[in-house]
Amino acid sequence: MSRVVVCGSLNMDVVVQSARRPAVGETLPGATVSFLPGGKGSNQAIAAARLGVPTVMFGAVGRDAFGKSLLRFLIGNRVDGAGVREVAGAATGVAIIQIADGDNAITVASGANLLFDRRMVRGEPRAGDVWVGQFETPIAETRAIFTRARTAGARTVLNLAPFLPFPDRLLTHVDVAVLNEIELSQATHLAIRATSPERRIVAACRQLRARGAGVVVATLGVRGAVVVTADGATTVPAFKAKVVDTTGAGDCFVGALAARLAKGHAIVAAARYACAASACAVERLGAAPAMPTTRDVAAKLARA
Repeated sequence: MSRVVVCGSLNMDVVVQSARRPAVGETLPGATVSFLPGGKGSNQAIAAARLGVPTVMFGAVGRDAFGKSLLRFLIGNRVDGAGVREVAGAATGVAIIQIADGDNAITVASGANLLFDRRMVRGEPRAGDVWVGQFETPIAETRAIFTRARTAGARTVLNLAPFLPFPDRLLTHVDVAVLNEIELSQATHLAIRATSPERRIVAACRQLRARGAGVVVATLGVRGAVVVTADGATTVPAFKAKVVDTTGAGDCFVGALAARLAKGHAIVAAARYACAASACAVERLGAAPAMPTTRDVAAKLARA
């Protein structure tokens, strides 16, 4: 079986749950707090590993308690974390996540994630691997790593989140680009919302394909996803879920998609599986701890 290799961020998520979000200047008592492993890269790696695919993680943490905790969590979930480097003089990344009414708002202090670079990636990519990246680590490093991976015959999956301006040449090294409607709007400068007509979403995805991406997948929450390839566009419906926390749902989708691609599945079938996996994830609190197992996803698919 091929591997999933994730190059990206590791954060400790400080999750604050409250009945509502406070107004500017307001102090709102009665909240609860949890410290949970997160970071887009780590979330995606955990998702792939829990779905039964050999998974390797490359990234950077600080020499602090949060960093050690995140490494233990990776190893405990059968992710090869030997490529995660402890960086002196930088704190481990932290995300402040406020949850109210099942939705979330997130502020990230990137810390050591911004010091991740291509030299931290040891060993040679393998043909058939699926390499995954995001925008929580430096874009130039991701481009260099993807170039090396594709030269070796690996496939690349880029999650354009959180969105940052990027050079068009980056997309020429991307086999599958994954982004939500907000990121799709930012990347194309088109007015895209979750409720936008499908033809508008497809047109935006095709713009990214014209700029170099092989396949573009737009994730649309309760609407599911749209997969745009050279052969056309396919809508993948969402699965029913009792939403507890949407944090990490997009990361679950990316990790599950990569896992299915590593197992040899076609892109549309992989996207359907990823929609089922993300529907499982939103039914639990947290990001990485909420990632489902193969049994969870099989049960969700059976109920569809």
